[in-house]
Amino acid sequence: MNLNCIVVDDEPMARKLLQEYIEEIDFLKLVGIAENPLKAIPLLKTNDIDLVFLDVNMPKMSGMEFLKSSTNLPMIIMTTAYGQYALEGYEMAVVDYLVKPFSLERFIKACQKALELKALRSRKESQDKSEPDYFYVKCNNKIERIVYDDLLYIEAMANYITLYTVSGKLVVYLTIKGILEKLPKQNFIQVHKSIIVNADKIKSIEGNLLHIGDTKITMSAGFHTEAMDKILRDRLIKR
Repeated sequence: MNLNCIVVDDEPMARKLLQEYIEEIDFLKLVGIAENPLKAIPLLKTNDIDLVFLDVNMPKMSGMEFLKSSTNLPMIIMTTAYGQYALEGYEMAVVDYLVKPFSLERFIKACQKALELKALRSRKESQDKSEPDYFYVKCNNKIERIVYDDLLYIEAMANYITLYTVSGKLVVYLTIKGILEKLPKQNFIQVHKSIIVNADKIKSIEGNLLHIGDTKITMSAGFHTEAMDKILRDRLIKR
């Protein structure tokens, strides 16, 4: 299990130290760095972030102001030279509070707490899950049952989509945005403005081409980087 993280700190030296510490921990992946919370907002919107290393005293907006004004934030580890904010930070349900200067050992302990918390939440979500492994669509005056694991990919055209399954294809009056919102995000990935693929069905990747069964699907430049990250999920074994 890995944690995608970002650093939000206005001090260049602090950002550099955090980046060096993060590189020492194999389960941390640094996704971005921001000088203040306002610049961190786009990073949070466009990436799947698990953990934020957040400074307290920053220009324009402090870390505490950011916490109080935001909802649905990832896990937070506060990093600051001011220990007096620790109690308030814990009241805001932060994972840990690191007072600068902190050692790598102390940093690792804080990150381990975040990893354990994510694992605990994942187990709880798995236990609470009761979602079916299928969905229904209207097609040719019938209601068809589609099993997620049978779905290879989806192609859109105007207000219609074509569902390509192991047993054939179905043309359905839906938009690609509408169907994407209903599919499990961990399996179904948009690789083109008009194509969604089932990542579990990809046999191989050749440049910008995905091989699914006997079909070659082109990933567009605008979706390529994010789609590859989601498809590989840190499972690519390198030398």
